[in-house]
Amino acid sequence: MRAIGGLEPGWGLTVLRIAIGLVFAVHGYAKFAAGLGKTSAFFAKVSIPLPELMGPVIAVLELIGGILLVLGWATRWLGLLFAMEMLVATFWVQMPAKGWNGSELERVLLAGGITLFFTGAGKLAIDQVWPKKGFPFSRFIW
Repeated sequence: MRAIGGLEPGWGLTVLRIAIGLVFAVHGYAKFAAGLGKTSAFFAKVSIPLPELMGPVIAVLELIGGILLVLGWATRWLGLLFAMEMLVATFWVQMPAKGWNGSELERVLLAGGITLFFTGAGKLAIDQVWPKKGFPFSRFIW
C-alpha cells in the first residue's frame, strides 16, 4: 500500500488492531466477571458443542488474545482465531436469534479478524520486532 499525503497505511492497521483487541479483551473479562458457569450455560442454550469446555476456552481467548492483539503479538493467528469465533457467533448464535440487523458487531469483528490475518499488525507491534531479532517462536507465528 502507498502512503497518501505522508500518512503510512500501517497506522490504520494499528488502530484497527488495537480497537479489535480492546473489544475482545473487554468481552473476555466480562465472561470471567459474570462467571464461567454462566458463559458455559449460555453456550449450552445456543447449542455450542462442549459448552463446559468452550466457555472457558473462548473467555481465555478473548481476554488474553485481546490483550496480545493490543500489543501486536501473533496478530495474524489471533486475527484468524477471532474470525473463526465470529463466524460461529454470527451464523450460529446472532443471526438465528436476531436476524441480519442484530449481528453487526460480530460481522465487523469477523471482517476485522480476516483483515488482520491477511495484513498483519501494522505499526507499533511486537510482531514488528521479535521475528526480526529471532524470537524463538517466530517461525510458528509467520
